[in-house]
Amino acid sequence: MTRQLLLRFLTVIGASASFFLLLSVVPLYARRGGGDAGLATGALMLATVAGELVTPRLVARFGYRVALAAGLVLLGAPALVLTAGHGMVWIAGVCLLRGLGFALTVVAGGALTASLIPAERRGEGLALAGIVSGVPSLLGLPLGVWLATHVGFTPVCVAGGVAALAAVVVVPALPARERTAGRDAGVVAGLRAGPLARPTAVFATTAFGAGIVVTFLPLAVPASMSGLVATALFAQPATATVARWFAGRFGDRHGPARLVLPGLLASSAGLLVTAWTDSPAAVLAGVALFGAGFGVTQNATLTLMYARVPESGYGTVSALWNVAYDGGMGLGAVGFGAVAAATGYPGAFALAAAAMLSALVPLLRDR
Repeated sequence: MTRQLLLRFLTVIGASASFFLLLSVVPLYARRGGGDAGLATGALMLATVAGELVTPRLVARFGYRVALAAGLVLLGAPALVLTAGHGMVWIAGVCLLRGLGFALTVVAGGALTASLIPAERRGEGLALAGIVSGVPSLLGLPLGVWLATHVGFTPVCVAGGVAALAAVVVVPALPARERTAGRDAGVVAGLRAGPLARPTAVFATTAFGAGIVVTFLPLAVPASMSGLVATALFAQPATATVARWFAGRFGDRHGPARLVLPGLLASSAGLLVTAWTDSPAAVLAGVALFGAGFGVTQNATLTLMYARVPESGYGTVSALWNVAYDGGMGLGAVGFGAVAAATGYPGAFALAAAAMLSALVPLLRDR
């Protein structure tokens, strides 16, 4: 817990608070104006994934500080002016800029975080960083919607913008570049390298399940059990956070590779149990088990990937992992909807659980 790591955590809180405060508010704002709520979120995630692919090159050229500061500004400044316009072109433009900014903060910031943690404590350190970023998401999503409903959209947007911009103040105290010499190979080269591509594929598969849970659980559970949905959607990230902490401590002592298979199997089993959507006990147990497996896989794959590259490759690892996260969640949300239309939600959950086991192929090859 060095001074620089604590300062880095301040930028994590600022970026996460800004992103999650407005994540559900912007689609709501678009809908209130007669626009397309899905387009707002789609533009945000499209820019995020595109930005994650190019950020390693930007970090290699300009360093951590410039990339992180630029990301915080792009995330915060457009939020301040979101409510100045109501058209979808304006809203989509703001979302594109914020998505690019968020990509810069998570990729450049993720690589910087890894460089500030001793290798022998990396698993636990990354778990702690996950908790620091996770708390703003747990609080920001419901708080943003509540504030927009009771106070108005403009105050929420200003709060989201200020949260990111205030974090820029501490960026000059952070390292500018990695401490070791070397050149980042880039995302494409990372995907061609089996030691990075295989853990990326496994994590993307579990993120696929996460996209299904957060998007379709409210629709799959009977309306009479609406209170159960809120509890389940809290239980999933809560168990994931605890599991990440456990995985970090275990991985530092015994190696993270041992945890990838149990994490994948627990994630798949959790989705399968959730298929009993008319049973409150099954839904709660399923999402909790999925959350635990997802948290273990999150920490284990990321720690394993950082261990396989020199410090100059941290940007590539951060980009690959975050693309797997965002891309996997997006594919899960899109693909599951098409399957559920043909099979119903219980059948679609069971098929998704089986599909996740396809990640056993790269996982066993990696072992």
